[in-house]
Amino acid sequence: MLSLGAAAQAQSPYFEPSKMIEAGVYYYPEAWPESQWDRDLAKIADMGFEFTHFAEFAWARLEPTEGNYDFSWLDKALDLAAKHGLKVVMCTPTACPPAWLSTKYPEIFLMKNNGQRSQHGSREHYSWSSSKYRELSAKIVTEMAKHYGNDKRIWGWQIGNEPSHYGTVDYQPEAVARFQTWLKNKYGTIEKLNDAWGASFWSLTYNDFTQIALPNPEKQTSGMSSQHSLLDFKRFSADECASFLSAQKSILKANISNKQFVTSNFMHNHFEVDARRSNDLDFVSYTVYPVAGYSKGLGEQGFRLGDPWRISFSNDYFRPIKGVTGVMEVQPGQVNWGSLNPQIYPGLVRAWLWNAFAGDLKFACSYRFRQPLYGSELYHAGIVGPDGITPSSGGLEYEQFMKEMRELRKQYNPKATNPKDYEARRTAVLFNIDNLWDINIQKLTYRWDSEKNLMGIYNAVKSMGAPVDFIAEDADFKKYKMLITPSYQLLDSTLVAKWTKYVENGGHLVLTCRTGQKDRNGHLWEMPLAGSISKLIGGKVKLYDMLPDDRTGGITSYGKQYSWNVWADVLENDPKTEVLATYTDQFYAGKAAVISRKLGKGTVTYIGPTTNDAAFEKSVIKKVYSAAGLSVIDLPDGVIMEYRNGFGIAINYNSIAQEFALPVNAKIIFGSKTMAPADVLVWKE
Repeated sequence: MLSLGAAAQAQSPYFEPSKMIEAGVYYYPEAWPESQWDRDLAKIADMGFEFTHFAEFAWARLEPTEGNYDFSWLDKALDLAAKHGLKVVMCTPTACPPAWLSTKYPEIFLMKNNGQRSQHGSREHYSWSSSKYRELSAKIVTEMAKHYGNDKRIWGWQIGNEPSHYGTVDYQPEAVARFQTWLKNKYGTIEKLNDAWGASFWSLTYNDFTQIALPNPEKQTSGMSSQHSLLDFKRFSADECASFLSAQKSILKANISNKQFVTSNFMHNHFEVDARRSNDLDFVSYTVYPVAGYSKGLGEQGFRLGDPWRISFSNDYFRPIKGVTGVMEVQPGQVNWGSLNPQIYPGLVRAWLWNAFAGDLKFACSYRFRQPLYGSELYHAGIVGPDGITPSSGGLEYEQFMKEMRELRKQYNPKATNPKDYEARRTAVLFNIDNLWDINIQKLTYRWDSEKNLMGIYNAVKSMGAPVDFIAEDADFKKYKMLITPSYQLLDSTLVAKWTKYVENGGHLVLTCRTGQKDRNGHLWEMPLAGSISKLIGGKVKLYDMLPDDRTGGITSYGKQYSWNVWADVLENDPKTEVLATYTDQFYAGKAAVISRKLGKGTVTYIGPTTNDAAFEKSVIKKVYSAAGLSVIDLPDGVIMEYRNGFGIAINYNSIAQEFALPVNAKIIFGSKTMAPADVLVWKE
């Protein structure tokens, strides 16, 4: 059968299935002399790009003074794009308000937790909660939608840019009032809020919603606000972002052709906002910059190659939200704003593009065509260099990729299927951002890293050649033979019942440490630790432990030894529950580290510790796959593998060459079995 992502894409009205993936690039006509636009857009088309991207930062040019709109310059740019056969993604410019707006309406500014307002001179410095900013945003969006809504040259719309406020929460007065209203709508009565927030502790009880301030750890003498109020504040802030985007989406949909899509580009790892709250968009897209000092990668040159799974994670995280996604920004080379900005490894840009193709993406877009000559990103590489003419190495790799894609399209078969064993091991990762927020509010150990914990489990699954979908609780679990729920701290009886039914009907459920400790309000259950899942897992979480930097604990499983020091749930199994691993030291030596049981037609497994390299977790998950009758592939370290539209794709993110074991009867289309760093191998069976 087709993968879930491919099946969803085949039904999308915005994309031609036979093209599979299209490449585009950002262009800023407002930043360059008009005399150069034709040359630049011609170059974009000549290099093989199929679309370009306009106007996301152009509010000051589109509305130079309040209520006076000028689309004439953008019309000219659009004409030239069409002349050269380029579709256009048009953007609402609300990420960057103009100076006249900021000066006249200072109430639009975001306020930091120290009470200081932001100021003009950057981007994303406005408040999602500002009624004036929403009003002025609605006006410019309405004018743009009316002007371009039926223009056949417009492929779709992007709302704003990277909606996240870049980690800064908003404490401005309107946010306070909207938070109070949000709480009243959620709880109904102040008594219910007091109960949910455990307000009897420290005499935090409220008499009225108007007494509630935004929780601000910086102003607390003890250093800790109520974690329950902080969790709701995070939920509220994410809802404010979604509401701000939704308001623009509604304006666009009321004025544009139904052939134009509406999306927004979320940052791949900005978990302050929740892309799943924006599921009224046609789909969500994402932005990713894999090499900017985030990761040392693998081997001596790993810092130039980045985390092997970063783009794959983004693909699998965003695609299932609406069944379709694309990467709206991926770097074309070196950047300037990271903690480390090295030259990236030759061939890596092409590898990222093939990685996007492998993840069922419908488009891959580069930021940006021309390297700027001024501004905060003037050392950010472009598809062409500072002269506006000479292609960068990344630009040449984009050109190569699109040539290869045109060749691959000749072999497109709408009836192509992916290998049955590959689709059989398709795995769901259950994700609710509330769990990440709640654990981060009270980590209990400075060594805990929620993103690393999540990525460790994800990497373990992907390294066994399993396709992955991140799903929400309302998804149909039975579509997947494997369901993994990393550190699912907050739950309720309804979810436990759904898990139980899933397993009884033949599913295989893997739970990891810190699961089931709290209810949805972040309260511990009035029962033994994690008692909410004891019946399901066939055992108990007796205690949890953590160790300092210079200490490690031991684990043994089927004769192999492993170590941990971040977190460990110490388990006790019921008589009919199997122990798959035990702790070898500390005062609980001999106690269970992993337990597993059969339940109906399926199994449920609980992994107690988290380890730094996730090798232990991988060994356990591999046993679960095997017991479920699923074949797995032990991919070489740093190599990813996917299938899409019947094509196999492998990419090597390791610093050393790796040998890839091709399936029998596979015909190589691009590449070779011996894969150098950043090499791509494409085949068809």
